[in-house]
Amino acid sequence: MNGYEYKRCSFLVEWDDEDASLVRKFQLLYYLEDDTIELYELRKNKGARPRLFLKRTRVAAVNLGTMHVGSTFNVMGRNMRISDFADEFTRNKLGKLLQVVDRFVELDDILKIYKGHEGKPFLGFLVNYLTTSPCLAMELVAENAVSRWMEFMGPTDSERARVEAPGSLRALFGRDKGYNAVHGSNTEEDSKRELDIFFPSTQVGNLSPPRTSATLQGTLCIVKPHALKEGYLGSILQEILKGGFRVMAMQMFYVEWVNAEELYEVYKGVVPEYADMVDELTQGACVALEVRYDADVGESHSRFRELAGPRDPDIARHIEPSTLRAKFGKTRVENAVHCTDLPEDVVSEVEYFFLMLQ
Repeated sequence: MNGYEYKRCSFLVEWDDEDASLVRKFQLLYYLEDDTIELYELRKNKGARPRLFLKRTRVAAVNLGTMHVGSTFNVMGRNMRISDFADEFTRNKLGKLLQVVDRFVELDDILKIYKGHEGKPFLGFLVNYLTTSPCLAMELVAENAVSRWMEFMGPTDSERARVEAPGSLRALFGRDKGYNAVHGSNTEEDSKRELDIFFPSTQVGNLSPPRTSATLQGTLCIVKPHALKEGYLGSILQEILKGGFRVMAMQMFYVEWVNAEELYEVYKGVVPEYADMVDELTQGACVALEVRYDADVGESHSRFRELAGPRDPDIARHIEPSTLRAKFGKTRVENAVHCTDLPEDVVSEVEYFFLMLQ
């Protein structure tokens, strides 16, 4: 974290205390020098000093790369959500932007995104292009996020990008000025407005575009938190597509402890690592996918279990080295992906993420 003027970042954090039917508010201090955190509970009474809730300590689930508004992390069995930055230093260093790659959107939403471009003939093409098939919207977090993402995308025209920035996304994956692979916010003001279109902070009077929903024609895959933290999501998706699967639905989740217990209930008393599996799934963001085997939809469940490989990555590396767990897994708990074990559980697990948790 070279270049930081301060030794810590500061966040406002909330915890839904169900036992007391309260939303408790905290200030979280993240110390850059040793990746430790400190928590102070904020009092409702004006003038009351914050109460020390957690002494400065290191928490495995918390690192600066995952600290942004809306993210959730587990501290001592409590799922806490960052509601805002607590100072301008932290806000400036950990700003957000919007990347639109792939997600269903409606005409009105596109018109909002391109507000101010009316009258340009190109607008009609863009609206038609972005509303004809699914697209993926992502919120990206980094220091100087907007400028870094603009540089990473490259010039708007892919032909120009191949000359001026041959390593950029638009140069590598785009075709021309219209089919240029990715969209990104041009300014911090644009990013705030566009993020609120796709990921509104309130559902009152500001509805997001419809998400892809489960088709129940495939099977469930969960890319586990440790795999996301280690940067394996892209590689895992590539392996899934190379294996002949199509991604029918995809969404990032922060799973609560009670939900993880419910999902893994079938393993309770059967798999020795049950408690550790529950804990791992609550240690950060995971990505749920509904994947379908196009060559034979009815074989989606069995084919994906083959691609996932044995539960133990060490065994997988010996007998099935091309599987996901062999390539990206570490232990029987941190084994990269969860896949539905029993065919009769496929529908319930897909519905759990894409219907119930919605």
